[in-house]
Amino acid sequence: MFQPLIKADLGKASSDARVYLRPACLLDRPHEFDDACLRIADTMLWFAAWHVSVRDKDAVKSAIVLVPELDDWIAAMPDALAEAAAAQRAATQRPRGTLQLGERTIRLSEPQLMGILNVTPDSFSDGGKHVDQAAAIDAGFAMGMAGAAIVDVGGESTRPGAPLIWEGDEIQRVEGVVAALAKGGVAVSIDTRKAAVMEAALAAGAAIVNDISALRYDERAIEVVANAGCPVVLMHAPSAKSDPHEGGSYAHILFDVYDMLAERIAACSAAGIARERIIVDPGIGFGKGVADNLALVNGLALFHTLGCPVLVGASRKRMIGALDNEAAADARLGGSIALHYQAAGQGAQLLRVHDVAETRQALRIWRGLRDAALTA
Repeated sequence: MFQPLIKADLGKASSDARVYLRPACLLDRPHEFDDACLRIADTMLWFAAWHVSVRDKDAVKSAIVLVPELDDWIAAMPDALAEAAAAQRAATQRPRGTLQLGERTIRLSEPQLMGILNVTPDSFSDGGKHVDQAAAIDAGFAMGMAGAAIVDVGGESTRPGAPLIWEGDEIQRVEGVVAALAKGGVAVSIDTRKAAVMEAALAAGAAIVNDISALRYDERAIEVVANAGCPVVLMHAPSAKSDPHEGGSYAHILFDVYDMLAERIAACSAAGIARERIIVDPGIGFGKGVADNLALVNGLALFHTLGCPVLVGASRKRMIGALDNEAAADARLGGSIALHYQAAGQGAQLLRVHDVAETRQALRIWRGLRDAALTA
């Protein structure tokens, strides 16, 4: 239940309180607001206010604070909260720049697509479609031609109830596909939580690691990524065990996911992974109900205050079926595009999708609308 936050409340916050700044009141025409708005990183999005929330014990209080007024609010906060708020504001504005993936430079000033290539027999949507290596390689090149900046190759299904497979089998599934795509000039990420698979895929030409456990499942994984010096996607899942969907009980979904990702960024930075190489993913559909997923999509702008590029993967997820008469996974294109369009509108830099060409078309319309607003 919403509880209003007033400036006088800030001085009463306990030592355990946490503050969360979320860009709010997004603008189409920032040039009309002069210094009364800020830009989200180096994206095409500006905002006029902050949604300021203070979480203290079991209570969350929130307020909308105009951009020019935030300094006064920070001045009213205890030192720890003030320091955190100032850091979040600075992180939101910090340019995300580019991802250098081998010879490919991926610019993050507008949304980029990551194509999903599952070389598995049992993935929830496309299981079995790309088990044949030649077919998988052809599909990967087709994704690149259709507009995928990155092709994400995965050799183990992580759908609810999927069995864990041996790392040797996973390597056998992905290694040849990664090597062929990388040799052909495709920027490849490896979707795995196992250190041995990461090592094999990176040696074969993968340039980025996408780990649904945020480098928690395999104790060697964080060292592998640090030594490789490659970018890494840290995704939120409630469990780092074999079943990533296990658990999934949240006091406040948006802040709980945020806190976990903040902790993983800190751990990875301490292990030698440069912050500019870290990408965060709120983990839509992993141990989360429909209401949780909707809250994460609606509140996505909060994650910009972590200072890292944001990836969203909502493609064909169960929440779409739940909202549309239990539509089957292969009948969720419209819902997938709607969710990713919403994510783009909140500044997501990377969108992980099955349907590359269709999503690329939607993003071209999104870009056209942004350009028109900025130049009219």
